[in-house]
Amino acid sequence: MSTPPAPPQAELFDRPFSFYPPIHGVEHNEWRLKEATWSEMVVRNTALDIEVAIPRRYFGEVSETDKPVMIVGLKQELEYRMGTVWPVRKPVLEMPAPVLAPSPAAAASPGESSRELRGIAAVLGISQDRTDTRITRLILATFFSLAALLLVVWAVVRLTPETKPSFVAKDQSYLELTREDDYFAVVRKLGPPAEDRWRPNSGELQYRALYYPDRGYAVILMGTRQEDARYIGTMGLGPDGKGWTPLHSIEFARGAGTMGILRTLPRF
Repeated sequence: MSTPPAPPQAELFDRPFSFYPPIHGVEHNEWRLKEATWSEMVVRNTALDIEVAIPRRYFGEVSETDKPVMIVGLKQELEYRMGTVWPVRKPVLEMPAPVLAPSPAAAASPGESSRELRGIAAVLGISQDRTDTRITRLILATFFSLAALLLVVWAVVRLTPETKPSFVAKDQSYLELTREDDYFAVVRKLGPPAEDRWRPNSGELQYRALYYPDRGYAVILMGTRQEDARYIGTMGLGPDGKGWTPLHSIEFARGAGTMGILRTLPRF
């Protein structure tokens, strides 16, 4: 009997980290390792009163760096329900069986099948022409129904102002930013921000937003201390300056990124 591998408690104890992908049902994606056994890892959320045991088989790679925050990969999307985590299972749609499936007898003898069908049609008073006509009408009705549906969708997209593509940003200079950039590096590349905000009561991770309304976006920094905050992504402000949509995120060497953090980060 093989011995299970030891859990990576040496990397995670006393250090905050974030899961990727984030656990569904938990808004704040910052955790600390509380206990580790050969079969599971007990983690506690730093902002919410949530403590949950996660089987070790769901743990993946750990990011090589903890700047701006350590990322722990999950091999499967998990959902928090009833005090524990469950795998997220996507529904599988089954294709319906063909309506006019040929019988084994028909496949075995085409000539005899044709004569039998003609005999059945004659007994029931149904002609082959009437059957073909009904199938043709059914195909035409389906086609026109789909065309009408597509026309309605096009009209909604075309005529509803809320569904039209919104303004994202006036430039893409934020693409030059990297995960090593701090406040001074951002100012050197983009200039001084119009506003500099810190998110209050954000736990052990500090979030800093540098607003550039003339460019249409805000640059987000994150770190355990204000002086150590580094770039994690850019949020679009929209045409009215009230939007808050991720435009750009960073990725670590092992594939984990900050898009999940940006999607759950409220505007401040």
